[in-house]
Amino acid sequence: MNFKRYLEKIKKKTEKIQPKIEEAETTATKNTVTDQEIQPEVKKTLRFVDPDKDPRDYLKRYIKESKYKNWFHRNYPDHTIYEAVGLTASDYVKIKRELLPEPKQVISNKKPKEKNRSNKEISSKITLQQEHKTTFDDFIDERLLVSNNAFGDKEMKIKIIEVSDETAHAAWKFGDRVKVNKILVTIKHLETQQIEEREFDIEEIEKELREKRRYASSNRWTSTKDIKNGFVLKTKHTSLISDAASLDYILF
Repeated sequence: MNFKRYLEKIKKKTEKIQPKIEEAETTATKNTVTDQEIQPEVKKTLRFVDPDKDPRDYLKRYIKESKYKNWFHRNYPDHTIYEAVGLTASDYVKIKRELLPEPKQVISNKKPKEKNRSNKEISSKITLQQEHKTTFDDFIDERLLVSNNAFGDKEMKIKIIEVSDETAHAAWKFGDRVKVNKILVTIKHLETQQIEEREFDIEEIEKELREKRRYASSNRWTSTKDIKNGFVLKTKHTSLISDAASLDYILF
């Protein structure tokens, strides 16, 4: 077999086929480019969008109306409003700045104050500038002032009406104290919501108890820390009404 002639035939066939392949590839490439150039890019919108309406109106309504915003997120949770109407994120930001402009910063011409001020000075000045309806010292939790009886069906509050001029001894040991003379007791019946109120002269009640039973169980000396806005903390209620309870003036 003559291999030389065989190889020459194959070579001639290859040379004839190669130009046709290159020509076909070039034609296909041209056709593809032409199709891409002819077909315009169409942005898809959701069903609720009216093609005859300005898409910016949908963004404005979305920004202004909270109900419309909630409706959109409820029905189209996987979409953004600007994509739904065929716009971009930059369009949304631009419209939002037009509708909700950022507040302008006020530039002060005052000179900066010295940096070497102590924290104590700064906090005191800030406190003086602020105005509050109720100060911290005036605020009292009602639960600290109300006591309950053993059955849990009554509540009691005690307000101091009069204190003695007597000076407390050993202030260094027991702190500042006052001796209570008269109190106003308010009892609330929780079942009926009935309120009883009565003034008691616990100084006279103490004297009466000493005359009848030769002893008194009350301690009228009360620390100023246990008095809040004229009322006595519930921890001191028993010591102030013990003599009145012994003489059955108070049933609690």
